[in-house]
Amino acid sequence: MKPTGPLPPEFAAQSGELMIAGASASSWAAAGTPVFVYDPAIVAARVARFRAAFPAVDLHYAIKANPLPAWLDALAPMVDGLDVASGGELEKALAVKPAGAISFAGPGKRDDELAAAIRAGATINLESEGEARRALDAAGRLGIVPRLAVRVNPDVELKGSGMKMGGRASPFGVDAERVPALVRSLRAAGADWRGFHIYAGSQALDAEAIVATQAATLALAERLAEETGWVPPVVNLGGGFGVPYFAGDRPVDVERIGSALTAAIGGSTLTPAGTRFAIELGRWLVAEAGIYLTRVVDVKDSRGERFAVCDGGLNHQLAASGNFGTVVRRNYPVAVAGRMGEAAAGSVSVVGPLCTPLDRLGDQVGLPPVAAGDLVAVFLAGAYGASASPAGFLGHPPAREVVG
Repeated sequence: MKPTGPLPPEFAAQSGELMIAGASASSWAAAGTPVFVYDPAIVAARVARFRAAFPAVDLHYAIKANPLPAWLDALAPMVDGLDVASGGELEKALAVKPAGAISFAGPGKRDDELAAAIRAGATINLESEGEARRALDAAGRLGIVPRLAVRVNPDVELKGSGMKMGGRASPFGVDAERVPALVRSLRAAGADWRGFHIYAGSQALDAEAIVATQAATLALAERLAEETGWVPPVVNLGGGFGVPYFAGDRPVDVERIGSALTAAIGGSTLTPAGTRFAIELGRWLVAEAGIYLTRVVDVKDSRGERFAVCDGGLNHQLAASGNFGTVVRRNYPVAVAGRMGEAAAGSVSVVGPLCTPLDRLGDQVGLPPVAAGDLVAVFLAGAYGASASPAGFLGHPPAREVVG
């Protein structure tokens, strides 16, 4: 048997059945499987924990983690801002939050996307000098003063992060040494310069690495402010807080990070000048608040290995199959939703209905006896699930998504 990640502690069982947002897994699945179920109460608890740990920092939600409109309806009142990465996400964000609380990052913004953001009054985090020229041109045609920030490709990277976004050649952001000249040109052109967006990496569990990266990011923002000659209205420090997907992972110590950042901001030269600080989080806020339920349609044995074949797979939950950003495939936490707490009866590979050997949600995991009709729960499905998966592959129907 191969190990799985730890089950999130927020989920309980009653009479052996998994409970999600106060109802049984079987009741959520009654209208059909596969289905994602999201519990906003878990997010509310995360937000409260963040507020206590980071009293001097605004909280933004990166909606790429989960852009379901009903989910955004629930989350938008909890956070100070929304970060988007496409025109489509911008439309969803504008439906639940005023434009002044929305920032738009990501390389390759089309001219129509830049114009839509400028027209709405959202902040554009510029990824290059070329994008800056196109944004200024669009603003000139519209006769609107654009709200423009500069995304900085920092000269540091987040150690231990699952996905590094800085400290190297990158399509993301403007190299730090070129930022002052760009800021001066934006101000000379009459733009409403909104500050810096500095993102070094994501999915980090090492609190000390995050503390060190945030300290370096803050120092970089101070240096850039001095070199440009203007105080940034906002410094978005990125995010990067990870969640424990796999065996051996431990939750990130956000209180340790918050304590260090609060002290650093208190001593920053930018604080008395009026700079506001923000952290954008996606995965840490929502990943553990979601569960993917898929029903077993067949159990078969082949050459000494048992397979539970389900009605959903990587077409809905690509990340759990190990095909979304991981190098070595490891198992997300999985369980038989109606047999919570029962001892494993043997090794089972949980696979989906697709004609590819990649369609494997659990590789030789220890589970209680599994039979056709059982519900399998895949945890940590609240982030990068349905929207990050190839839902159209092989023509299977999409998974339902419901908010508890």
